[in-house]
Amino acid sequence: MSNETISNNFIKNIIVDDLKTGKHDHIITRFPPEPNGYLHIGHAKSICLNFGLAKEFSGTVNMRFDDTNPLKEDDEYVNSIKEDVQWLGFNWNNLYFASDYFDEMYNRAVILIKKGKAYVDDLSADEIRENRGTLTEPGVESPYRNRSIEENLDLFERMKNGEFANGEKVLRAKIDMSSPNINFRDPVIYRISHASHHNTGDKWCIYPMYSFAHPLEDAIEGITHSICTLEFEDQRPLYDWVVRECEMENVPRQIEFARLNLTNTVMSKRKLKLLVDEGIADGWDDPRLPTISGVRRRGYTPECIRNFCAEIGVSKADSKVDSQLFDHFLREDLQPKAQLAMGVLNPLKLVITNYPENQSEMIELENIAKNEEAGTREVPFSRELYIERDDFMEEPIPKYRRFFPGNEVRLKGAYFVKCTDVIKDENGNVVEIHGTYDPETKSGSGFTGRKVKGTVHWVDAKTAVPAQFRLFEPLILDDAPENEGKHFLDQINPNSLTILEGFVEPAAIKDAKPLDKFQFVRNGFFSVDTKYTTDEKLVFNRIVPLKSSFKPGK
Repeated sequence: MSNETISNNFIKNIIVDDLKTGKHDHIITRFPPEPNGYLHIGHAKSICLNFGLAKEFSGTVNMRFDDTNPLKEDDEYVNSIKEDVQWLGFNWNNLYFASDYFDEMYNRAVILIKKGKAYVDDLSADEIRENRGTLTEPGVESPYRNRSIEENLDLFERMKNGEFANGEKVLRAKIDMSSPNINFRDPVIYRISHASHHNTGDKWCIYPMYSFAHPLEDAIEGITHSICTLEFEDQRPLYDWVVRECEMENVPRQIEFARLNLTNTVMSKRKLKLLVDEGIADGWDDPRLPTISGVRRRGYTPECIRNFCAEIGVSKADSKVDSQLFDHFLREDLQPKAQLAMGVLNPLKLVITNYPENQSEMIELENIAKNEEAGTREVPFSRELYIERDDFMEEPIPKYRRFFPGNEVRLKGAYFVKCTDVIKDENGNVVEIHGTYDPETKSGSGFTGRKVKGTVHWVDAKTAVPAQFRLFEPLILDDAPENEGKHFLDQINPNSLTILEGFVEPAAIKDAKPLDKFQFVRNGFFSVDTKYTTDEKLVFNRIVPLKSSFKPGK
C-alpha cells in the first residue's frame, strides 16, 4: 500500500461497513481546529487521517474553524492553520467557520428551551462547579432550574440583546443532575462574552460552548464520521443528545482515536503558548517546538510527516511514540534528496606547509550520497583549510583515527596529510595545526601504497563561506518527574540550543535559499533558516544528525 493511503484501522473498517450496508453513499469528514494557537504534530495525525480517509473513499473533507471563543481566537491563527494544512499536502473541499452558524445555533437553543430542555441560570461559574457533584455523589439542582419556558425565552433573548454583564447568566441544558456521566449534569451551552469576534465583529455578545456547538456544526455540514481524540469519548452521549434534541436532520457518528504523544516534547497548545509567551521559545516557529511551523522551519518535510503518521496508525489505546521514530522517517526522506556539502561547524585551521602557497585546485565530489545520477561538483582546495576542531587531539584517546601529531589522515576527496606541528596561543590553546601532504595520494589517482584509517572533511580557508549553525536537542527532558509537584517548565532542557560559527564550501551553497536542505558530511542534515538568514550571512538549522541507534520494528 502506498504511504499516501491510510493503512487499515478500525475507523476505516467502520466506513467500509457503512458504505457496504448503504448507511452512507458518500462520506464527509472534517478537520475542525480552534484558531487559538498554531498547529502541532499531534494535529498532523488528525489532518492525515481526515483528509486521507476522504481521499481514499472519494469523499469530501471540510476545513472548519471552531471559533466559538472570541477571547482566544485570532486571524493570525486562522492563516497559519491554512498554511500548515496546505504545506502538509492537503486541500479541503469546503472552508467553514463555526461562527457562520451562530444564528442557526441560537435558533436550536430556542428549540431546547421551548421543549423544556434548557434554562437560564443565574448561578456563578464557581457555584455551578460546586453543585456539579462528583463521580460518586450526584449534583445539586440549581434554584433556577424550573423557570418557566416563557421566562427562559425572555431571559435568553435579553442575554442576546446585551442586557446582562459577563458571567451574570448562562444557558444550561436541562438533562440529569444525578447522571453517572458528569457531562450530562446540566452542562452550560451558552455564556455571555462582551468581546469582539474575529469573524462576526460585535454582532453577538453570547457565544455557544464547544460541547453544544460542535455537534451542531457537524450536523449542519452533513458530516458522516466525526473523528476526534479519546478525551471526547465521555462527551459522546452529550454530542448525540444535542443532535437529537435539537432535531437535526443529519446525524453524524462520533468516533474517537488515540492522540499522538511524542517523547521529549509537549502537545498542549496552552503549554506551547506559555513557552512562547515566556520567551523560552523563539516564537511559534521555534525549530525546537513540535508545531508544524516549527518543524517546517527546522527542515522537516511534509512527506516524512505523512509517512510517519501512516506508520504509527490509528488505535484506541493511548501510548507515547519515541521521537526517534519520527526522525527515522525524516532521514529516510532526506537521504536521497539532500545536497551533499562540506561544512565545518567548529573550525580549526590546517596549514599544509609543503603545498605551494599560490596554488589551488578543484576537487570533484558527488552531489548526493549514493546517487550517481545527481552528478558531481567541484570544490576548491589550497594550502590553508579548516577542519573540525574535534578532528584533532594533541593527546589522542585509544583508537582515535584522526589528526594528532605524527598521524596521517585522508582529507575527503583529496590527499593524505600528516600532522607535523601544533600552534598554540599564549594561554596554551591550540589555534592551528600544520601538516604535509603526499601529492601521489589524491583520491581517484589509483594510489595503492600505504593505507590510512581516518578520513576528515574540510573546507578551503580562502573561499569558504561563513555560516552559523544552530544545533538542537530535545526541549523537554522526559526523565524529569511530572508527578512530584514540578511544573512542566522545570523540565526544560538548558542545552536545547547550541550556536556555532563556522564555514561551508562555496560550490554546494552558492544558490542556497531558505528551507533548502543539505547533508553536511559527518555533521547531519541541515536546512537554511527562514528567520535569521540574510544576504550577508547564512544560518543553518540542523534538522537531524546522520545516525541514530533507533531501529523501527518490523
